[in-house]
Amino acid sequence: MSPPPPPLGRARKKPAYPAGFGDPALDDADLVAARAALAQGRWTEARELLAATGDDWDRRGHRVTVLAQEPTASAWAGDWRLVEPESTDAPVLLACAAVHRAVIGKARPDKARAACVDAAELVPDDPTPWLGLLALERELGREEDVVRLFDEVRLRHPVHHHAHHLMVARLAERRPVAGQDPLHEVYDFAAWAAEQAPPGSPLAVLPVVAHAERFRALAKAGMVPGDPKRSGHWSGRRARLVMKSAFDWWLEWGDPYDRAGVVHPRGRVDLNFLAHAKYCEGRPAEAAALFHRIGAHITAAPWSYGDRDPYEAFRTARDAALGAV
Repeated sequence: MSPPPPPLGRARKKPAYPAGFGDPALDDADLVAARAALAQGRWTEARELLAATGDDWDRRGHRVTVLAQEPTASAWAGDWRLVEPESTDAPVLLACAAVHRAVIGKARPDKARAACVDAAELVPDDPTPWLGLLALERELGREEDVVRLFDEVRLRHPVHHHAHHLMVARLAERRPVAGQDPLHEVYDFAAWAAEQAPPGSPLAVLPVVAHAERFRALAKAGMVPGDPKRSGHWSGRRARLVMKSAFDWWLEWGDPYDRAGVVHPRGRVDLNFLAHAKYCEGRPAEAAALFHRIGAHITAAPWSYGDRDPYEAFRTARDAALGAV
């Protein structure tokens, strides 16, 4: 017997997601702790975390971006800058927090741009302020600004993981020449970036990310069904070659992604894209291996693509893959 409808004027209660679902901190326990401290007004933990990160630019960008999303980040980073005016980390965090607030409509974009430019002048070798600008213009800016800012990030860190993902997402939204979607420019860009990256770089997965981002854009435009398995987007020779190449790379390099025994800070993002692709391709055994690696570190993208509930889409795919195995 179905439950009674809710009283008039009240919406049904949405199903709760499990703890940690979609957490941008992923598997970085030190980042989770520093973010919790920042929420309580203790910015010294964030200072120590960023100081320890050093010039690991992918990890620094990941940590600053996640800390910047904490609602109290602007206030406490401002206090930090007042107490330690010589700090270069405080202005970078403050600038990225301004970017996040601008993207969600709670701050002026021109103020965020100015803060990022000021921070970039303080740390000329650091790609993180430019990453903040790229994230802002990817949402609000002009095409030429996005390309220019991506080049600024690459100048400082040629294999910047997050920057490449932002660029792929933006390129995937461009309209192709009629009838030429399999040759869309996002695929050329992703293939070029993967070829330029050194052995073991997770940018090898970028062509898979490009394929998912193009599905997102096509589904949003109503050009393919929102259900990726029914869309036909993951069938065809080109799609199969892209998936096989990325999965073979993962089998060779594994998780962690480098030879120093350190997990890439955004590695779980790649695993989610790979598992999604293998499930949509109809390869449950390969998808199951990836689901085991993902564990509890589920990202909303790409499971939400096609305007789907991300947790339900993930759980359905995981249960089907593990059940098939």
